[in-house]
Amino acid sequence: MSTLFSRIGGRRALQGAVAGAVALGLLLWWLLPLGEEPPSGTITFSTGTRAGVYQKYGELLRAELRKDMPGLKVRLITSAGSQENVERVASGKADFTIAAADAVETYKIAGRPGAEGLRGVTRLYDDYVQLVVPSDSDIQSVADLRGKRVAIGLPNSGVRLIATRLLKAEGIDPEKDITPRADGIDTGPGRLGGELDAFFWSGGVPTDGLRQIAEKSAFRFVPIGDDLVTRLHASGGATRYYRTTNMPESAYPTVQNGAVVPTMAVSNLLMTRADMDPRLTEWLTRTVLDSRDGIGAHVHSAQLVDLRTAIYTDPLELHEGARRYYRSVKP
Repeated sequence: MSTLFSRIGGRRALQGAVAGAVALGLLLWWLLPLGEEPPSGTITFSTGTRAGVYQKYGELLRAELRKDMPGLKVRLITSAGSQENVERVASGKADFTIAAADAVETYKIAGRPGAEGLRGVTRLYDDYVQLVVPSDSDIQSVADLRGKRVAIGLPNSGVRLIATRLLKAEGIDPEKDITPRADGIDTGPGRLGGELDAFFWSGGVPTDGLRQIAEKSAFRFVPIGDDLVTRLHASGGATRYYRTTNMPESAYPTVQNGAVVPTMAVSNLLMTRADMDPRLTEWLTRTVLDSRDGIGAHVHSAQLVDLRTAIYTDPLELHEGARRYYRSVKP
């Protein structure tokens, strides 16, 4: 009898061990659905200006990618912004980048080289248009910029694209009716009130370049109203990606004093090319979504990355690797 019980107990133990192994295998499959060996190699990621959100996000994402894919080397290169970033990926000068949807659409509408090969990885966060003036300035609207010294962003930046469109929608010729300056977020804040009467910036909020001067300098934001955005939409094309919104009161508390700022926003896309390795892109997409809170602790706008909206990368269709990831986590 004891032998019988020992045999039964042995079988049950064996069955339990097998069940445990199966459960462990399923758990590992769930945790590592992309394969046990992480992709390796070298990729180039085009960011933005050194004081901007793109650059900060790129640095933090590189650190997260190093954890998930130790054999992957990520080379970061700075840029003027969205327009240059789109061109770099389309031409193969960079493998991944972040760019505003309006800049992507502008590139596609123009039929620029490589436009048909551009693909989306994830929708990230929104850029807010920020028109900054000294606190004692007489500028109260975009119309008041006529005759002023205005920084409209670096050539090939997303800021330059937006500022030019806004000025034209207000009937202001950016070349004749203002004194245009090619300052970005890296130099514009320091020249405000001296060499500049105003400067445009488009980025996630808060942007370090503005948050730092908010602690020691007096400036304010000029509102951008619904009527101006409506006029922008009437011009067609890529302007359909602009939407009216309010910059939250928490963006720059010492400047806004609890008040929101009417403005407009445009979504940012993490993008690549159709010929990028699907497996690598799948792993990268997972890291982007999984690292949201970690990166968001340092780049506030990154907290807004959301699985439910990440797949909406219009005007780009999803890269096959990104599509695989979203399918794997679909409930």
